[in-house]
Amino acid sequence: MKTLFVAPTRNGVGLSSTALGLTRALERQGLKVAFLKPIAQTHEARTDDSVHFARTLAHLPTPDPITLTHAEEQLSLGAEEDLMEAVVTLARQVTGGGADVLVVEGLALNERNVYAGALNASLARNLEADTVLVSSLAGVGAAELADELEISAQAYRRSDGSGLSGYVLNFAPPGLDFGTLMAELRARSRVLSGGTLPLLGVVSQSGGLNAPRTLDVARHLGAEVVNEGEAGLRRVTSTVVTARTVPKMAHLFVPGALVVTPGDREDVIMAAALSHLSGVPLAGLMFTSGSAPEDSIERLCRAALGSTLPVLRVNTNSFETASRLSRLDPRVPHDDTQRMERMLDFIADRLDTGTLVARLRVPDVAGNRRLPPSAFRYELIQKARAAAKRIVLPEGDEPRTVKAAIRCTEKGIARCVLLADPERVRQVAEGQGLTLPDGLEILHPDSIRARYVEPMVELRRSKGLTAPQAEAQLEDTVVLGTMMLALGEVDGLVSGAVHTTANTVRPALQLIKTAPGSRLVSSVFFMLMPEQVLVYGDAAINPNPNAEELADIAIQSADSAQAFGITPRVAMLSYSTGESGSGEDVEKVKAATALVRERRPDLLVDGPMQYDAASVLSVGQAKAPGSPVAGRATVFIFPDLNTGNTTYKAVQRAAGVIAVGPMLQGLRKPVNDLSRGALVDDIVYTIALTAIQATQGKVEG
Repeated sequence: MKTLFVAPTRNGVGLSSTALGLTRALERQGLKVAFLKPIAQTHEARTDDSVHFARTLAHLPTPDPITLTHAEEQLSLGAEEDLMEAVVTLARQVTGGGADVLVVEGLALNERNVYAGALNASLARNLEADTVLVSSLAGVGAAELADELEISAQAYRRSDGSGLSGYVLNFAPPGLDFGTLMAELRARSRVLSGGTLPLLGVVSQSGGLNAPRTLDVARHLGAEVVNEGEAGLRRVTSTVVTARTVPKMAHLFVPGALVVTPGDREDVIMAAALSHLSGVPLAGLMFTSGSAPEDSIERLCRAALGSTLPVLRVNTNSFETASRLSRLDPRVPHDDTQRMERMLDFIADRLDTGTLVARLRVPDVAGNRRLPPSAFRYELIQKARAAAKRIVLPEGDEPRTVKAAIRCTEKGIARCVLLADPERVRQVAEGQGLTLPDGLEILHPDSIRARYVEPMVELRRSKGLTAPQAEAQLEDTVVLGTMMLALGEVDGLVSGAVHTTANTVRPALQLIKTAPGSRLVSSVFFMLMPEQVLVYGDAAINPNPNAEELADIAIQSADSAQAFGITPRVAMLSYSTGESGSGEDVEKVKAATALVRERRPDLLVDGPMQYDAASVLSVGQAKAPGSPVAGRATVFIFPDLNTGNTTYKAVQRAAGVIAVGPMLQGLRKPVNDLSRGALVDDIVYTIALTAIQATQGKVEG
């Protein structure tokens, strides 16, 4: 096992987020990573920020750190050796499960803990760790930064010159001349010019990652919540303090703006209400000086002030309120997991873990590679980018779909085609404060519908479809998009943010049909368990498959797992394991298992098998000794829809597990359905899934 110690070069460098981002980046490499914050950062009684997010986001069982009070007492008594012994004990405790890499976060430097630099060096030395230095480009020049890195490197470098893994630069300003900066750094620093300390990443400033929720602002100010609305979802990206007339400020009423105004500024309140009703997602409206609008104005604006728009009230005046807002704690609140997730992904995307893993000489894990949720999501995006597929989105003016399409286009995840009135799409984008990128294709359904009438009649001739009937059906953009897919003009289709599952799937079954060799269409869910992504099939489509159909579902699901980087070990589930049970249901699973082995001898498959025997190693070894699947299954095939759907929902709710899907399998071309409550991220990942499916020879999984 290798140990990495993450150490700051000075105060305010983004230590905790970098340590956790590094943990995520290493997990994406398939490594089993442990995390440790050995000494608490503050004297506060609450759980340390890093420890909290390591547990909740990375699902790492990291222990509580040694309290800062105890550490300071030990240092004051000259008992540093005892303190180090306690730290080493914690490290052994957290790596007892056999980690590949242990990431240890040091103490952040500040004016109150003058001892932290020396203590960090001692921690790294006693843990026999290689050090990753974290610095910042904010407020320093190249000369100062070079000296800072040189001095810090000397503190952590061993006598033989080893002990340094690299450095990370945070808060890179826009327009940074990176080439000039690196030349200046190398010219001034021996450790940088000699290659002893490689650059592992440059993380730019991103205002969106620092935006607090309206809820956080309310907590900070102790504000009265007049209308909660979406205070827990909306984020404050700008503050508008109303000192001028509305015409002079109207351009500031943009998505994410928190409008701060006395309650008697009726013009401002009505303007904010109109902005909200026109689709601009303001962060909120805040009344100052303990004031409130007149009853007549409140009634007039009730449609806005009583809806999703957060409305707050504070007793301080506007100037003092704005001053207090500027002092909002920059730390991410423990319940804002969405913001921290994005921050960790943002950092992990910018770290060169390939260089780091090579320097650590971590043993090759390719043969037994883990795929935790963070790695699964990362690989999903990378594979979709490589596929470069064209995906049609029939619900082209739906706000979440528009936002997802913009994100996919900007990140190169897929070439999205929106079916909608282009002017309406522009309005939806502007209402969310977004700009439509050049690469995003928007097709007006009215301008293209006529050319699909004849091909659709031809496809459905055996069913007696007439041209007028086809024209009427093509009014439905899902049918229109499905025809585009049937004719090979796009590579996949994603719908369901507004339409029902039946509305999405029925046209596909009629116009796309099943892939060659597929007897049926089935589905899988990707279950993002804390340590490994599992595949559940079929939990959405087939009510009571027979043995032949169950074997097909198993093969399709195994191929799906393989396509998405999951090594398929297939468990054919039943209420009994091996030969312990009998009856029609068990015999069906036995027959299906035999068919899978016959048709696909390359697959690891076993059954009948109970869920615990398939998923828990100790139970599997006891109930099915010698099985290549028991206790290690990654693909779980349920005997019927009742069992599969109930199990997936129970696991999802009881364990708080994210379920991605259902992803349809067995169609000639990929079509996927969204939940009507899908978030933007859900739509993005479904588009990525669809793009990857389109790379397969046939969409069996």
